[in-house]
Amino acid sequence: MASGNTGKITDWVNPNDKSGEFKRQQSVFRNFISREPGAQFPPEKDRYHLYVSYACPWAHRTLITRKLKGLEDIISFTSVHWHLGEMADEKVSGENTNPDPLHSDVTHLRQIYFSNDPNYSGRFTVPVLFDKKTQRIVSNESAEIIRMFYYEFDDLLPEKYKNVDLYPPALRSEIDAVNDWTYNDVNNGVYKSGFATTQEAYEKAVTTLFASLDRIEAHLSKDANSPYFFGSSITEIDIRLYTTIIRFDPVYVQHFKCNIRDIRSGYPAIHRWVRRLYWDIPAFRETTDFEHIKKHYTKSHKQINQFAITPVGPVPDILPKEEEVRAVAARQ
Repeated sequence: MASGNTGKITDWVNPNDKSGEFKRQQSVFRNFISREPGAQFPPEKDRYHLYVSYACPWAHRTLITRKLKGLEDIISFTSVHWHLGEMADEKVSGENTNPDPLHSDVTHLRQIYFSNDPNYSGRFTVPVLFDKKTQRIVSNESAEIIRMFYYEFDDLLPEKYKNVDLYPPALRSEIDAVNDWTYNDVNNGVYKSGFATTQEAYEKAVTTLFASLDRIEAHLSKDANSPYFFGSSITEIDIRLYTTIIRFDPVYVQHFKCNIRDIRSGYPAIHRWVRRLYWDIPAFRETTDFEHIKKHYTKSHKQINQFAITPVGPVPDILPKEEEVRAVAARQ
């Protein structure tokens, strides 16, 4: 199954916009699964289906959260092909990269969008949370989908997963504050850098991005023994930051020109943090597919990479926990 789009898909920045700045479209399907009595979309086992892409950091959030909360048997999913546009025929890696199991006639995600809104004119983005019962899109906003997963299905879960609290009340104000600047400067900052069409727009975005990475590095350096952003428990911040940082060295450094520093040699605390998540927590490692990640960006963005060449490095995609690049090892 492919993601697909209409119009000129490579126009990430409006050619008539002289600022040259990438502006992300707002999600339009914003309903909510709720366990409140009378809710339009109540939590039920095997009622909802996720359409994702292993390549997409926004969709990756939902896969991680789904696994952390033990929702694998409650919410099914399908991953679209890594190529943005017409689907290639070859078999690709990853769980559930098969054709749409819900609709035998659906080959592109755009068909799901048009079935809900025949006049839809935006981009066809993932994730999409779909209601099998009503055949409606519940939401295509990742930040809201993951929060639905935090609590709304808890009555269906064993105690082990019910007790996983990724948005604890005591930390909510801090999480929301960090989300505000990390979303704009880091999660979206790599795209603002990579899709900029003027030197000024690029330099503005990339300097803001690295100033924010410096800020994250300083925060994570305060306590090297704390495995997560807020101490000893995984929270929403870890999920939302991880999906950008895990893609940084393999893709964003070269493809999006985010090359002031890389993570593995320039940010020891961030590097330590991201490897702990990847190697120690299956929900992060098992939902990370570097083949999809690297091929999607390098072979789908022809306006950036005309010949669709996928760089071989860095090798490996992520370093083992006990290994460092030579420059870092020499410093130590």
